[in-house]
Amino acid sequence: MRELGADTTTVAAAVDAELPPEKPARPVLRVVRKVLTDPLGLLGATIVVGLVVAAMFAPMIAPQDPYDLAQLDILDNRLSPGSESISGTTYLLGTDDQGRDLFSAILYGLRTSLYVGVASAAIALLIGGALGLVSAYAGGRTDSIAMRLVDIQLSFPPILVALILLAILGQGVDKIIVALVVTQWAYYARTIRGSALVERSRTYVDAARCLALPHHIVTFRQILPNCLPPLIVVATMRVAYAISLEATLSFLGIGLPVTEPSLGLLIANGYKYMLSGDWWISVFPGLALLLLIVGVNLFGDRLRDVLNPRFQD
Repeated sequence: MRELGADTTTVAAAVDAELPPEKPARPVLRVVRKVLTDPLGLLGATIVVGLVVAAMFAPMIAPQDPYDLAQLDILDNRLSPGSESISGTTYLLGTDDQGRDLFSAILYGLRTSLYVGVASAAIALLIGGALGLVSAYAGGRTDSIAMRLVDIQLSFPPILVALILLAILGQGVDKIIVALVVTQWAYYARTIRGSALVERSRTYVDAARCLALPHHIVTFRQILPNCLPPLIVVATMRVAYAISLEATLSFLGIGLPVTEPSLGLLIANGYKYMLSGDWWISVFPGLALLLLIVGVNLFGDRLRDVLNPRFQD
């Protein structure tokens, strides 16, 4: 009995020495500070925060609800930037072919793009992350089947899969989120599986198994925290990709319906007027979309460098 107690104490000490639960390897504040000290990281964070705030308060900032038909006047269609309407309203970025204020439409379109991008990335992260983590921990046939599903998913172009799904499901915000989740979950599954395979071979996992801890405790409380850094970086990058894919699908006319605000739809509405001199209808929504994607990518690149263990102090 005395030897058994000594062995248990030794195993517990190994767990504590390998992974102290009360001391996180990289505090959130330290990561944020390192990201913001880099000029590009600060620029990306400033762009993202500014656009998020503008999108959140769009009803208070926008001078017009561009999707309220009672506020639209067809006589104000295709007005150039800075023009005034018959009623005396000044349109800073001009109007589109339906008389909508482009500045207001862009703000409302940003709301939709951010919501779709973040929601689809979060759901895909939960599904793919859980599958990849369980697959790596279980190993064997479970791992083989899961990774074959991932390989099959990644073998198809994401836009092709999204086109097929939207052709079946139809248009709508919820439909496009489902399509984006289906096209993205495999990236999270493969990323976390690679990290979890490394963590599974460490001493603290063997010690936890010797203590007969439940599998879900070992998987989600011991292994998962050490797999979060690469997963967070991938999630940041996939948000930008989801936003661009939603805009692409809406531009093609199969993403969101015309009654929903979308940067892709705004770009598509003005595309046919590009050669007639009404360039602002497509250019300004395109610049807003480009600025959002660049901001997210700049922030994600800096976050990747900070969370990379090769660059740790």
